[in-house]
Amino acid sequence: MSDKPAPARPGQGAPQARLGEILRVDHAGELGAVHIYRGQRAVFSRARDKQRIAGKLAEMEAHEAEHLAAFDKLLTEHRVRPTLMTPLWRIAGFALGAGTALMGEKAAHACTAAVETVIEEHYAAQIAEVADQRPGLAADLTRFRNDELAHRDEAIAEGALETPGYPLLAGLIRAGCRAAIKISERI
Repeated sequence: MSDKPAPARPGQGAPQARLGEILRVDHAGELGAVHIYRGQRAVFSRARDKQRIAGKLAEMEAHEAEHLAAFDKLLTEHRVRPTLMTPLWRIAGFALGAGTALMGEKAAHACTAAVETVIEEHYAAQIAEVADQRPGLAADLTRFRNDELAHRDEAIAEGALETPGYPLLAGLIRAGCRAAIKISERI
């Protein structure tokens, strides 16, 4: 993903259209993150010896739910519709979360590290893009980015990189996230 902000689009209404893309994709990302953590918790909360990780995942899910609520509000304020892919992202997020949790704790952490790496990069590019014109939005995105970085760092500290096949698993997850970003901006 490029570190350069998206070039400004010409024409009347272009800034509002770009704001709509930003809000739509960020809402979709936070929705997906909530469902990834729900899927992981669904697996780990059933195992007696996995209560520690289930608790950590609940904390991270709560952060993502706060972000999602903020984007729900922003979508309404700016009259932006959510992505039409919302039902699919809910299912895909839950399936990714449950699937990686079934592979074990390290794989669940690998999922978090991979997802949060892409989201952190995505937020950084958006912050650079909107900082001058929309400082309030840039401040919110910065706060959310910091939470995502903390989630990524915690996942790495918990052994994400030690997951068997980590480069392949993380690469697939990152590619899926990048595709979901492109799709959610438009649809």
